[in-house]
Amino acid sequence: MRHNPLSVKLNNWVLDNPIIPASGTFGFGYDFAKYYDINILGSISVKGITPKPRFGNPLPRICEVKNGMINSIGLQNNGVDHVIKYELAQLHRVYAKPIIANIAAEEIAGYVELIKKLNDQKNISIFEVNISCPNVKKGSLIFDTDPIALQKLLKAIKPISKKPLFIKLSPRVDEIVTMAKIAERYGADGLTLINTMPRLMISSANANYNNRTGGMSGPALRPIALRAIRQCAKAVNIPIIGCGGVSCAKDVIEMMKAGATCVQVGSQNLIDPYACKKIIEGLPKLMKQLKIKNLSNIIGTSLK
Repeated sequence: MRHNPLSVKLNNWVLDNPIIPASGTFGFGYDFAKYYDINILGSISVKGITPKPRFGNPLPRICEVKNGMINSIGLQNNGVDHVIKYELAQLHRVYAKPIIANIAAEEIAGYVELIKKLNDQKNISIFEVNISCPNVKKGSLIFDTDPIALQKLLKAIKPISKKPLFIKLSPRVDEIVTMAKIAERYGADGLTLINTMPRLMISSANANYNNRTGGMSGPALRPIALRAIRQCAKAVNIPIIGCGGVSCAKDVIEMMKAGATCVQVGSQNLIDPYACKKIIEGLPKLMKQLKIKNLSNIIGTSLK
């Protein structure tokens, strides 16, 4: 078998490359299949799945800002039963690799329900447990700032999950390392760092979005993500999926050096539907310039 210098190992799962579209920015994937063969992706983190259908927040809910965007989507989706029957089935027709299921709920019972219903979906390889969405009014927000709440959640879902659990943490906590350690201690198999940063938009030029809060993403988030990844990589021994402001191959290299095994591409997909494809195609050229033989060799090199 020909050696693949882009391949990485996430737990026991070998990916062709570390590039994964981030949840909420790639839908359920199949819409992008009309642009290119999405099987070139390392994997896909699908749109957040909730126990029941959610309409999301009132429109408008996206606002462009300098070096990024603020969104207040509110986890819009048709609920887990619809996702299994229609969305995952449709994705499976055009994508042959395992995926990451991003799950979110307002209480522990909701996460338990999601895992029980999704456990036997063969094309799901990881549960990405979203405890840090800044765009819902109640529920999951408590888990990302309260170590006791996160401990209780993991105690409830770890014994029933048939898939590895990756906890998606928020940058809004003062000590994200504490939450990372709690996640590891109580059974998390990995982390996704980071979610969007809560921000407020006040602008006379965009009156419809005026005085609205939401989660900021885009290039401005990247230094915050890099710091969180590096801090947590020093503190825990579970793998990290990096996320936040990635738009090119250089950003991927930097995030992996900070300690990420894989890298998610978020809002750049909304700007350019070919973003992930361009990054994958750009990595070999940049690796040659930087004399990197295998991507897996650079993971966490900035920690030394």
